[in-house]
Amino acid sequence: MSELKIVNTLDQAEWRRFVLENPNGNIFHSPEMFQVFEQARGFVPQLWAAVNDLTGKPLALLLPVQIPLMSGVMRHFTTRAVVYGSVLWEPGEHGLAALDFLLAEYARNQKNAPIFTELRNIWEMPEALPVLQKRHFVYEAHLNYIIDLYEGPEAVLKNIGSRTRKNIRHGLNKGEVLIDEITRREELDDCYGLLQMTYQNAQVPLADRSLFEAAFDVLLEKGMIRFARARVGDANVATSVELLYKDVVYGWYGGVDREFSSYTPNELIMWNVLEWISKQGYRYYDFGGAGKPDEKYGVRDFKAKFGGRLVSYGRNVFVHKPAVLFLSKIGYQVLRRWL
Repeated sequence: MSELKIVNTLDQAEWRRFVLENPNGNIFHSPEMFQVFEQARGFVPQLWAAVNDLTGKPLALLLPVQIPLMSGVMRHFTTRAVVYGSVLWEPGEHGLAALDFLLAEYARNQKNAPIFTELRNIWEMPEALPVLQKRHFVYEAHLNYIIDLYEGPEAVLKNIGSRTRKNIRHGLNKGEVLIDEITRREELDDCYGLLQMTYQNAQVPLADRSLFEAAFDVLLEKGMIRFARARVGDANVATSVELLYKDVVYGWYGGVDREFSSYTPNELIMWNVLEWISKQGYRYYDFGGAGKPDEKYGVRDFKAKFGGRLVSYGRNVFVHKPAVLFLSKIGYQVLRRWL
């Protein structure tokens, strides 16, 4: 398309405006989140944009983050790309045409291509499905829970399952679990230690600590992240990390010490998050995924207790290297669970 061109850099002000003004623009499209991934070990973010050739105005945006599991020669065989927050395009036919052009050019590029690219959709986008299908981004069902916050914290509490609501009230009345926010960089030890424990128990790899340090440095002063911590006495027993953008809060990472499960710290810290963001005027809480519908997923059971809407926005996957993927099925399953 002669009026469009592909670029790999954007003016930050223009980039930020495009995301802020787009109704589907989310934190994962923001320049700030790109900076976080740039500074984190084990992540290689890229920017692909279709812009108007005359004005330079962005019309479609793709932000794949390459995640290699191994370095050296094996990097070629162990790298995937995740597009957190999926693609973004200007509403209307012109924007969809730009998206089509962008995906075609991205798929055609084979220099340092990953094994596959996964779009993580966090809103319903039926108008883009023909474009995604045309460009061989294959849909896979994936669940999530969305909690509506606009009626206030009392309504949010009322919608929580009765047993969980009882546990929350009981815990609040006993006052044994104290919850505060992490506001100093050195306190990230409390957060990351709990995340390490939780991910080790689940046998799932955890992102390097530098990701959380970068998020703290880039996002905290801009009000785009919140680190919550629950304690029983001197012990750190639960943590929750949320991303904040526009009127949506995204559940990003969470951890808990199972030895303190009798205190229900997971339920209490989750309620603390929901109560706080509801009072702050946010309208939605995005739980950040609830697994595939045909697979058991214990985290989904926990998230279901908080009364959210079950949605299936799914994911779309483009395979760049079918032969490599075919020869590494076991490795592929590991890759699919990474982060």
